Amino acid sequence: MKFTQSSLDKLEDILSESEYIVRYERGTFQSGWCLLEARRIVVLNKFLDTEGRMNTLMELIPQLDIQFDKLTLESQKLYSQLPVASS
Repeated sequence: MKFTQSSLDKLEDILSESEYIVRYERGTFQSGWCLLEARRIVVLNKFLDTEGRMNTLMELIPQLDIQFDKLTLESQKLYSQLPVASS
């Protein structure tokens, strides 16, 4: 996957289709992100570049409760290509 804004948008679509809100904020994030699970909000460090944002989302998405059936066909294909989260 190329590190482009279009690819980043597709990763964000996976989250929005599963009713997560993605926000970019500044702060001291140890891993570049934080998750407010009760409100289904993913907060990413706004100072990450496109590649950093994509790497963070590709690491994070498999750990979330993604509703596969609600995803569009394109999002389902992309989601299936993401690495499986380690337990």
